Amino acid sequence: MATIEQLERNVWPDPGPDDTSLIRRCTELRRKPVAEFTVEDLRIMLGQQIGVSVLLPIAVQVLLRDPLAEGDYYPGDLLRNVLRLPDSAWSSLRAERRRLASVLAQLVAGPPFSDPDLKPRDLNRELRDVMMRFVAGRLT
Repeated sequence: MATIEQLERNVWPDPGPDDTSLIRRCTELRRKPVAEFTVEDLRIMLGQQIGVSVLLPIAVQVLLRDPLAEGDYYPGDLLRNVLRLPDSAWSSLRAERRRLASVLAQLVAGPPFSDPDLKPRDLNRELRDVMMRFVAGRLT
């Protein structure tokens, strides 16, 4: 099973004693088999824009099945990090980008968003706004 380090052919040095827990975690994840990544692992790495070319296609498949897939924080935390990636991250994933935008358009258009009296299930306003911008940018 391949790791990000193997796929990118770029080995990071071991973290030093003064490195943060995030640096240590990201270094560990670069050495973990990609096939074993959890939603939380994807969330962390894509949030740090590490291994994007390897991990974004995997994350998109997760999000197509469950747009509000949850890591350790809240429903949609993986989606939030995916939607914050630069446009260049999507250059070789145009079809996947369109499919994800379509799924998100349905999510935004359907309940609870279509009924102003309903509160979105565990969906914060910031995430909804990011989703709407992604959909708008991908459907024009």
